[in-house]
Amino acid sequence: MSQFRGIILEGYSNAGKTSVLKSLKQLQACDDAERSVIVLSEHYSQILHKVNGELKWLSREEHLELLKERVAMLKKLNNWAREIGQSSQRSKGLFFILERFHLNHRVAFSHSISDEIKQLEAELFEMGARCTLLTVSPHNIEQRISSRNPNEWVGKTEQEMKMACDLLLEQQQAYRRQAENSIIPTIEINTDNKDWESYAKQIYCLDSHEY
Repeated sequence: MSQFRGIILEGYSNAGKTSVLKSLKQLQACDDAERSVIVLSEHYSQILHKVNGELKWLSREEHLELLKERVAMLKKLNNWAREIGQSSQRSKGLFFILERFHLNHRVAFSHSISDEIKQLEAELFEMGARCTLLTVSPHNIEQRISSRNPNEWVGKTEQEMKMACDLLLEQQQAYRRQAENSIIPTIEINTDNKDWESYAKQIYCLDSHEY
């Protein structure tokens, strides 16, 4: 029987999710074994969206509905594959990569964690989902923030940079706490060295084993 499993990349801004996602896609493309792949970047699942040029923050209910739609889509595709039968002995089945998903929701709405997000996580767990939380060390945060979009920090004060660093540290701790409360197995990877290919290999290898 084909295997249904996938990777969820979580972490606060500047942690390197997009860079790791790119390396994961390149790594998977080199896999000798045939595998159907679905990759959804954060634009398909995050809470903050730009609509007609304006930023829109989804409510808890709106974001839950969005996540449920994405999970239902994956399950429907996998069920279809099972119904038509395995076409190749070499195929590993449907494999998915999601960026900013359940932990993003938990952190944003930590004051009102619902049974619905727990149920969604249970479904993801049954689908073979494994999560990786990307983080940055405190001593490296300022460099990471300023190097991503240097022009944004031209003329900014030290206090403004300190506030941005403090927010990142606070959010990382929030992600850690929520990961501990989730049923989905999670590992944490520090991305200070920006060795995206190495991180991707670590995550990809763990995809075949239990966290």
